[in-house]
Amino acid sequence: MPKAVRVHSLGGPEVLTWEDVESRAPGAGEIRIRTTAVGVNFIDVYFRMGLYKQALPFTAGKEAAGVVEEVGEGVAEFKPGDRVASANLPGAYATELTAPAAQFVKVPDGISDEVAAAIMLKGMTARYLLRRTFRVEAGQTILFHAASGGVGSIATQWAAHLGATVIGTVGTEEKAARARANGCAHTILYRTENFVERVAEITNGAKCDVVYDSVGAQTWRGSLDCLKPLGMLVLFGNSSGPVKDFDPALLAQKGSLFLTRPTLFSYTATRETLDETAKDLFDVVLSGAVKIEVGARFALKDVADAHRALEARETSGSTILIP
Repeated sequence: MPKAVRVHSLGGPEVLTWEDVESRAPGAGEIRIRTTAVGVNFIDVYFRMGLYKQALPFTAGKEAAGVVEEVGEGVAEFKPGDRVASANLPGAYATELTAPAAQFVKVPDGISDEVAAAIMLKGMTARYLLRRTFRVEAGQTILFHAASGGVGSIATQWAAHLGATVIGTVGTEEKAARARANGCAHTILYRTENFVERVAEITNGAKCDVVYDSVGAQTWRGSLDCLKPLGMLVLFGNSSGPVKDFDPALLAQKGSLFLTRPTLFSYTATRETLDETAKDLFDVVLSGAVKIEVGARFALKDVADAHRALEARETSGSTILIP
């Protein structure tokens, strides 16, 4: 019988329960897959805690790779045996799942299942951030918070490959070394250094074209102060809590700044944009320009330990679960 990680009440990692679930045959437009690797992301924490709303009970997780076992009526793009992955699954923390075929892409040769599970959400997030939300070009200066994390470790490599000067904030010297290896020209230890002052020093007062901020409450005001006039703050996460009491007049006061709060799912809402985003990601990984670090592996049944490590910011690179 398949197993899944279920959430019956909101709260800490202890609410993640390992349970038997029923197998479901695919309906029209759906496929059933056997999962081989599952990604762990902060969005999973947000749903578990109730920051993002979902009806209880639910199966946790959004990102996984696997093998197609059965296809439903009308599905022509996949067949049994195909390797597939998705960043937008309803309940990815499971040994088997059935979901709409429109949410999956084929995994090309040269990309392992573990790498696919590690990059679908984080890597496609990096892609839309750098190529769609704010199109990073050679010669620009960017600040990326949590530079050694799952999204950051991919995005900083990609941005450096594009020719940008990348400044990254990190928590430890060990993570700073990783961030520099991943293309950060400068690293800032946010626990002991004032990142606003350090950005001003590094750029000789010119500041940044764009700041990518997934931390939220603790950093967003400082992030605005790191931008040059007409710069953009891309607020794409809330790992320290959501931003509250925002006054749009701040954007005018600090130089007619731009602020956006994007999500991957808006940028991959159609088959065309999903395939385009995934292709760009797979291509840059296959080229070697972006190398993927799987920083930690946990058994799927031990997902609570993975969440504790993620929330304590003890992880680097991508964390995956093995069914």
